[in-house]
Amino acid sequence: MPIDPQIALGAALPSREFSWTPTDVQLYHLGLGAGAHPLDPVELAYLDDSAPQVLPTFATVAPTLRETEPPRVSFPGIEIDLAKVVHGHQEVVVHKPIPATGKATSTGRISEIWDKGANAVIVQENTVIGSDGEPLWTVRSSIFAKGEGGFGGERGPSTKTALPDRAPDAELSTPTLPQQALLYRLCGDRNPLHSDPEFAKGAGFPAPILHGLCTYGVVCKALTDALLDGDATRVGGFRAKFAGVLYPGETLRIKVWREADDLIATVTVAEREDAPVLGDVVLHIA
Repeated sequence: MPIDPQIALGAALPSREFSWTPTDVQLYHLGLGAGAHPLDPVELAYLDDSAPQVLPTFATVAPTLRETEPPRVSFPGIEIDLAKVVHGHQEVVVHKPIPATGKATSTGRISEIWDKGANAVIVQENTVIGSDGEPLWTVRSSIFAKGEGGFGGERGPSTKTALPDRAPDAELSTPTLPQQALLYRLCGDRNPLHSDPEFAKGAGFPAPILHGLCTYGVVCKALTDALLDGDATRVGGFRAKFAGVLYPGETLRIKVWREADDLIATVTVAEREDAPVLGDVVLHIA
C-alpha cells in the first residue's frame, strides 16, 4: 500500500541543516520576475548585492536550494510516484523578517492525512530555527495524490475563504516570462513536469507548467509591491490553495480585497477566460 496512515500520521521527517546567501535570495527573486523594471528602487531592493530584502515566500525554497535531483514523495509510510502528485496548498508564517544571510535547521512531521475517496491529501508542517536558536518561520503544505485514496481514513475539513461582498479594492495584471519555469527550477525544484515536454504530456498537460510555488511567490510579490509599498517586512504570513495550472508566459489577473490586517485575493489566468490558478489567497499584514 503506497500510504499506510498508521505509520505515516505524525511521523517525524528528517531534520535538515541549511544556509543561504544574498546571491541565493537574488536568484529566487529573479525566478519570480524581479528586476523587470531595472530602474525601479522597489525592484532593486529585492536584488541588492549585500542586503536584499527577502520575501517570506523564500522560505519555501531555502532548504532545497542546492538540490539538483527531482524530488521524491517518500516519507515514513508513504511512497508515491511523482507523476501522480500535485501541490494542494502552501502556507508560510514568518516569526521575524528573514535575513539575507543565514543558517538554520528545519524539523517537521506529517501532520494530517485525508482520504478523499479515489485520492489522498498529505499535509506536512516544518519549523525552522535560526543558528541563534530563535524561530524564523513555520511552513505548512499539502500534496494531492491522485489515485492514492481509499485506505479508510477521514475525508478531512473542507474550508474556503469567503470573499467580501463588494468590488475588489485593487486589480493587478502580472505577466510571467516564457522561460520562467526554467529559471525558477534553479531554486531547487527540478520536477520535470516544469521543464520536460514529454514528461508533462505523460502527466496530462500539453506543455510544461509553471511551478505552483513560483506562482505563489509571484503573487506574494505583486501584493507586496502594489499594496504594501514594496516592503517585504510587512508580510507576516501568506497562504493559498493551488486551484489550476499556469503556463509560462501567461498573465495573472489578481483581484484584491483588504479586510482588517489581511489582503484576500483571487488569482486567475487572463488569457484563458479567468481560469483559476490560486484560491483562498490570504496575505497577513504584520
